[in-house]
Amino acid sequence: MNDSSNNPTVGLNRRDLLKTGLILAGGALLPTGAAMAAAETTAPPPAAKDKVSTRRKLGKLEVSSVGLGVQNMSRKYTTEVPNRAEMHNIIRNAYDHGVTLFDAAEAYGPWEVERILGEAVGPFRNKIVIETKFGWNIDQKTGQRLPGLNSRPDHVKLVVENMLKRLRTDRIDLLYQHRVDPAVPIEDVVGAIQDLIKQGKVLHYGLSEPGLKTVRRAHAVHPVTAIQNEYSLLWRGPEAEVIPLCQELGIGFVAWSPLGVGFLTGAIDAQTRFAPGDIRGGESRFSPENLPANLALVELLKTWGTRKSATPGQISLAWMLAQKPFIVPIPGTTQMAHMLENNGADSVRFTADELKQFNAEVAKIQVKGERLPQMVLQFSGVEAAPKA
Repeated sequence: MNDSSNNPTVGLNRRDLLKTGLILAGGALLPTGAAMAAAETTAPPPAAKDKVSTRRKLGKLEVSSVGLGVQNMSRKYTTEVPNRAEMHNIIRNAYDHGVTLFDAAEAYGPWEVERILGEAVGPFRNKIVIETKFGWNIDQKTGQRLPGLNSRPDHVKLVVENMLKRLRTDRIDLLYQHRVDPAVPIEDVVGAIQDLIKQGKVLHYGLSEPGLKTVRRAHAVHPVTAIQNEYSLLWRGPEAEVIPLCQELGIGFVAWSPLGVGFLTGAIDAQTRFAPGDIRGGESRFSPENLPANLALVELLKTWGTRKSATPGQISLAWMLAQKPFIVPIPGTTQMAHMLENNGADSVRFTADELKQFNAEVAKIQVKGERLPQMVLQFSGVEAAPKA
């Protein structure tokens, strides 16, 4: 969720405009759909500053160093429904600008984001990697979200059949278990995925927010290609155990919310309040009590952005890319300019001395608050049922 310009002043101005998409204490108005569509309809020809030119490996799967998360293309955090044609346009321009990894899930919508992605990528389907996720308990006839999780093998196979239809494709390049189902042995889940791999319907698989023992058990049955967890300068939890485990086992790491749901771009300030239904309103790290302290991180990013002629979001993504060669961020956006800006992080580099200095400065800042509401956090780090 950031702007493509390498001029930090311009980038910050565009981020200030994004604030109008949030409900503030003073009752700011949302921009009209027509005005937003007019501003986002076209993208400039690819330029070095907004093109992803490097590639990385998730296991044996090669992808662009920066991907695109399409989660909010059916409904934004601020709860508006984006213009569908413009979402197609952003996806297609992302590909034109070097992005080859596109992230979705059946739960996004539910189902609608997979449809949007499938509608957009037809002309270049064979040149990209589509990753999507199963695991929530979603009725396959109605799309209704039912309580809890469902990774029973027969259900997984049915979900994949429906995913293929929505994505308008014959295979899923990278299929994740969205959250570990504590009622189903991971060996049974991976066995179902192996069947799908043999049929050519799935090429690679991964786990999202899993327990570490479950990762090892899954990997022992069939190599895990990637783990997808939240990771950013705002939430560095995976550094303790998950990323070292990926390095040990040769598993790629895909970072969701690498811009801290917009926070690390400078789009949120101490006075920001969130619209009803916006998940950020339930995250204590964005509470009125914690925001002022956490904004020290944004100020640091702005300082480094000025130093390196980049925006705060680009600095944040470039820092992540400098951590490990198997880490790939998938920033999400519903705005063309922000997609292009995210791509520009690929050309921002830290020297060894700069990275050391940056990390030392970040270490002085203590982030306050939890990353997610407890009702969501309870599904992270879960271990699968033992195999009988």
